Amino acid sequence: MKYAVIKKEDLNLWVKHLMKKAKLYAPKRKENLFVFRQVKDASEICLSYIPTILPPKKYYFPQKEKLLKFNINPFLTSKAIEGFEDFILFAVHTCDIAGIQCMDVVFRDGPEDPNYLNRKDKMTIIGIECLQYCDEHANCVSMGNHVPRGGYDLMMIELSEKFILHINSEKGEKLVSSLDYIKEADEKDMISLERLREAKKKMFKEEFSGSLPEIYEVFDKRFNSSVWKDIAKQCVACGNCTAVCPTCYCFDVIDEVELSLNKGTRYRMWNSCLMDDFAKVAGGEDFRKGRDARQRHRYYRKFKYPVDKFNRYFCTGCGRCTRSCMAGIKLVETVNSLLKEP
Repeated sequence: MKYAVIKKEDLNLWVKHLMKKAKLYAPKRKENLFVFRQVKDASEICLSYIPTILPPKKYYFPQKEKLLKFNINPFLTSKAIEGFEDFILFAVHTCDIAGIQCMDVVFRDGPEDPNYLNRKDKMTIIGIECLQYCDEHANCVSMGNHVPRGGYDLMMIELSEKFILHINSEKGEKLVSSLDYIKEADEKDMISLERLREAKKKMFKEEFSGSLPEIYEVFDKRFNSSVWKDIAKQCVACGNCTAVCPTCYCFDVIDEVELSLNKGTRYRMWNSCLMDDFAKVAGGEDFRKGRDARQRHRYYRKFKYPVDKFNRYFCTGCGRCTRSCMAGIKLVETVNSLLKEP
């Protein structure tokens, strides 16, 4: 089956089936916001949600991760993680799936990252297609991520009293095969899906005032733009924007030595280019002293540098950086301001 159908009334049954296969992480409500957490029942899951506080990145690229243990005398090291558990990410937005694709490109680029790749091998992704804007901060249309573009095992599309499931991998096929309440989609279902997609084209509009090629050209010319100075006056250097971004992958490596001074553990932890000491090197030299330079670098890491290196934009349009900014800096406004400059 390439497309299958499940009734909404059978969703809880399917969730129970998935939980028998692996740990299931899905969006849950936390006060007025949403988070990805492990779930035990379909009633806990929010299928209509504003992007979660942190992206599901925290499960395949943990905030703090043990790399190895070591002895100093005699010098010995051992692998930190012997095995990785199977897990399922359920109801993932297409913008976050695009973030996973970006991380794949980074961590598969030589030298490959074994921890990331081992976790990725154990991960199954079940996405859900957004049928309306999550809020005014998203820019998913301009980034082309408001529709599924691969990178998932199954994709759920809500259609009246049922969900159409797009089966995109062998993993996905195994999660729906031999279940009598999941049927192959018929011609009527596919016609309804096509109508839904056509209606969606009328609802979703470009957020940027220029195309992506135009934006790339603008970033090629606006390194010394006054826009960066304007942003610096607002920025409080809290680092929220990078902490919540699904494609930020910078990390620091820290050794923690026990009181014996003979044994220790090496960790890696998320780091941020917005932090004051991020670009400092030996001797105290700082390559990005001001907040204008640090904010500029963050934007260039989404719209210029990864395009040059990986031929891919690293902004997914999720809107998290705008939602979390304590100073009210808006990504769409920044990009459009650069486009307006003569």
